[in-house]
Amino acid sequence: MRLSQGYWQTLKETPSDADVVSQQLMMRAGLMFKTGAGLYTYLPMAFRSLKKIERIIREEHEKINAFEISMPVVTPAELWQESGRWDGMGGQMLKARDRAERDVCFSPTNEETVTDIFRRTVSSYKQLPVCLYQINTKFRDEIRPRFGLLRAREFTMKDGYSFHLDKASLDKFYDEIYVAYENIFRRMGLEFIAVEADGGAMAGGGAKTHEFQVVADNGEDYVVTVPRTRFAANIEKAVTLRKDTVPAPPTALEKFATPNLKTCEEVCAANDIPISQSLKSVVMNAVIGGKDQFFMVMLLGDDNLNEVKFKNKVNAEHIRPAQQAELDKLGLEKGYMGPGANAPLKIIFDECIDMNASYVVGANEVDYHAKGFVPSRDTIAKHFRADLRLAKEGDYIGEDLIVLKKGIEVGHIFQLGDKYTKSMKVTVLNDKGQNVTPIMGCYGIGVTRVLAAAIEQNNDKDGIIWPASIAPYDLYLCFIGKTPETKTLAEDLYAEIRNAGLEVLFDDRQLGPGVMFKDADLIGLPLRVVIGERDYQATGEIEIKVRKSGEVLKVKRQDLTKVLQQKLQELSRWA
Repeated sequence: MRLSQGYWQTLKETPSDADVVSQQLMMRAGLMFKTGAGLYTYLPMAFRSLKKIERIIREEHEKINAFEISMPVVTPAELWQESGRWDGMGGQMLKARDRAERDVCFSPTNEETVTDIFRRTVSSYKQLPVCLYQINTKFRDEIRPRFGLLRAREFTMKDGYSFHLDKASLDKFYDEIYVAYENIFRRMGLEFIAVEADGGAMAGGGAKTHEFQVVADNGEDYVVTVPRTRFAANIEKAVTLRKDTVPAPPTALEKFATPNLKTCEEVCAANDIPISQSLKSVVMNAVIGGKDQFFMVMLLGDDNLNEVKFKNKVNAEHIRPAQQAELDKLGLEKGYMGPGANAPLKIIFDECIDMNASYVVGANEVDYHAKGFVPSRDTIAKHFRADLRLAKEGDYIGEDLIVLKKGIEVGHIFQLGDKYTKSMKVTVLNDKGQNVTPIMGCYGIGVTRVLAAAIEQNNDKDGIIWPASIAPYDLYLCFIGKTPETKTLAEDLYAEIRNAGLEVLFDDRQLGPGVMFKDADLIGLPLRVVIGERDYQATGEIEIKVRKSGEVLKVKRQDLTKVLQQKLQELSRWA
């Protein structure tokens, strides 16, 4: 593409509403335009990168015999009502009615649609296993869309679904798709970690589930790793232990005044008590079987609740912190509540709490706490123990200290079991002629999210540093000089490089080198080729600069194309 004729422009200033690096750089570099809250238009260069991402995905799925289809973005309510998710998806599902007053929605995911397709087309075990996938638009009505493409409302996603007669078949394909995902992200030039994950509502009790996290300083997820064993798990899944607590011996239970001291930090600091010898009370609302239930979760004073673990433990459809009106109805005062004799709800103690040690807790009375609380001795209400704390720095898995890394989830694979096939009454005939319910797997990649994650991971103060395999173009070409000979040389090289099969962004605007180099760094293509009039006249050499490493090479014209091909091959090599 010639920049003088291209649909492209850069921004001098970073947009004030751009939250993260990828959003800032994509808007400054003319890759996308914000159309509305969480809604983006992809401009030509971003569109080219997205198509390269999609091509890699398609090529790796073809290797494992997965078949691409295209499902509608708008789907009928009846399918979601069959699975029970029409009301269960909550506010993320954007619903509407068509002119015939039929309820429809903008699909946030497509398990129901693909299951309906399957039951209409597959009837025998001889047609199994089968994997169908699409690369299509999704819409999730996020309450607070932010971080550009990392949490947009409308986005492009690859979602795939496999159907199997038995668990052995599902396990085999799961391993194949796992390898395919590794190949996909390696080919994209991304540093990633495959981690054990929690399936949440999607997995519906399925066995295996893994997330693929791109390592990035601005990631919104934390990954728990153990370098020695190469263990990695999502922070919501990881089970870790503390070794830094010193339990206090049991003492008599005693109430003491703590006026205007509501947090564990405040109470412990004012009374010279180690914070790990206090207990934090968190009251949660859980919808279980369609009914509200309340739980008081007890944690060590400097720990936080892992809400995913809590939701799974109590088998809830939805959870949230209790609201003030609900605490008032329960007779609990925020900042002073605890598991004492008058606690009116079920209590769960985190497993890091020593049930026979002494702790400071809320006394269920304004401006008062209690010390000497021994959970096994002083808890009268119905209670049990569970691992509910959120892992953090300083924790251990076995004898190994964990390392937390920040990441961006770009892929997730699940074993769904019969969650959807059973609820939608899907059966196939097995080899004995019996009707059996097939089981499913689900496999997603956030295509537009990959684009943003790649930039979050690959940038510097000057702009984007594209991985070669997904860059909009292979190289940036410009010339510095005013003679007709220099311009002719640039035109000839532009044609020659393109004829060699390389994608060239030709800056033929004839601006000053400072402006052109600044734009080249902002766009961040893998290679920059500069024809300098004086250098070429003196030495016959042309400059190549590698964006990622800063390496500069001087090559003769006759060697230029060959060197460019070699460098791009090196930059595209799998990790």
